[in-house]
Amino acid sequence: MADKKRIIKFFYQQWQEEIMVVSSGSYHCSELDGFIYEKDFLILGLITYTINNNILEIISLDSIVENQGIGSLLLKTVEEEAKMMGVHKIKIITTNDNLLALKFYQKKGYRITKVVPDAVKKARKIKKTIPLKGNDNIPIWDELVLSKQVIDTKC
Repeated sequence: MADKKRIIKFFYQQWQEEIMVVSSGSYHCSELDGFIYEKDFLILGLITYTINNNILEIISLDSIVENQGIGSLLLKTVEEEAKMMGVHKIKIITTNDNLLALKFYQKKGYRITKVVPDAVKKARKIKKTIPLKGNDNIPIWDELVLSKQVIDTKC
């Protein structure tokens, strides 16, 4: 990704730091592969990912302008990138409070494939800035893993 300083600044604005901690690991998002959506040199959206064992895991997807298709465009771009690289599956982790993300990903063909109880409690030991409550004042406890096959492996 281009311009690491701008990316780090974007993450601090969105998440108070650039480290994402999920059950699959801790990630410095500015060091991950990804794509930026920008206008007039202003980052309006950003997606980051990592690849392990032929599974592309989206670590972050942020859009600061809602309902304009930025998140959808970034997600589609990563899906196309996965296909070009021969990656068969994409997964993303979100938290139990993030109902908008759950709705968004399911509309895009992702399915809940795993629930990781108390994952956020464990993540808070590493990243102290994770709030206790999230969207709609819902306590943040668990992670939900959503997955989608991007290349049919049954050929």
